[in-house]
Amino acid sequence: MKKFLIRGTYNPNGTQGLLEEGGTGRKDAVEKMLQAVGGSVESFYYAFGEYDIYLIVELPDDISAAAVGLRVNAAGLVRINMTELLTIEEIDAATKKTVSYRAPGEN
Repeated sequence: MKKFLIRGTYNPNGTQGLLEEGGTGRKDAVEKMLQAVGGSVESFYYAFGEYDIYLIVELPDDISAAAVGLRVNAAGLVRINMTELLTIEEIDAATKKTVSYRAPGEN
């Protein structure tokens, strides 16, 4: 399973829906949506600031992540963006890969 960070911002109509359903209702709806594509919620937080919600979720693959992002954003009440998260082990493996790169302007 892949982990993703989801950050979201409600528009006024989405905020109205949150007021009607409450935080638990929204979390339940998100968990049900993710379970339908083979995923799950690891953590779900509301916050002050630029984003209203922060989630860490597990999804089986990038296609499932794209499907979730498309569906949520198409609904138009909350705008989300997703960032794939890498494990420490994945970063360790990346540091061991040899990459040939020439920076702009270098010979």
